[in-house]
Amino acid sequence: MRRTLRARRRALDGRAQRQAALGAAERLTRLPAWRRARRVALYLPADGELDPSVILRRAWHEGRRICLPVLRPDGALAFRRLTADTPLRANRLGLLEPAGPRAVAVPLAHLDLVLMPLVGFDAAGRRLGMGGGFYDRTLAGRGRFRRPALVGLAHECQRVGELPSESWDVPLDAVITGQRLYRFPRGGAGTR
Repeated sequence: MRRTLRARRRALDGRAQRQAALGAAERLTRLPAWRRARRVALYLPADGELDPSVILRRAWHEGRRICLPVLRPDGALAFRRLTADTPLRANRLGLLEPAGPRAVAVPLAHLDLVLMPLVGFDAAGRRLGMGGGFYDRTLAGRGRFRRPALVGLAHECQRVGELPSESWDVPLDAVITGQRLYRFPRGGAGTR
């Protein structure tokens, strides 16, 4: 399933990718979690993922603090602040992440909103990632807290009927595509 869904998003041409990114950025502004968020984590896209660059620029313009994930040796993610002069370096997977002394660590509990990539999602808010478990390991303790809100960014072609659920899976509060905003029943993290 991962291979098929990844191929679908990679098959989108540049125009479709740009339209999806613009549509998702517009829909994000409808979430109370976005309107309240002062500290937002997002990602730099790879492999056809929905590009959050429009969101990043909007967040900077609105004075929000931006963080990017950094892959830790234990396979979990840390979040580091991104500024205009923060250097980026490729990690062991070839993904760019903040580096150097300007990339200040921000604890997960201090984030208001985490925007994350995904390979697939379903109507229950289950997320299929790339298979490394990085976000699941990182967010494992979040279940008992209201923050941060967890929102997936995806293309509409990544929606599937139903995904299997494992005990370690961390469900999303919402998924935003270029065409729709999906909110899930938990909604406790301010997605309503």
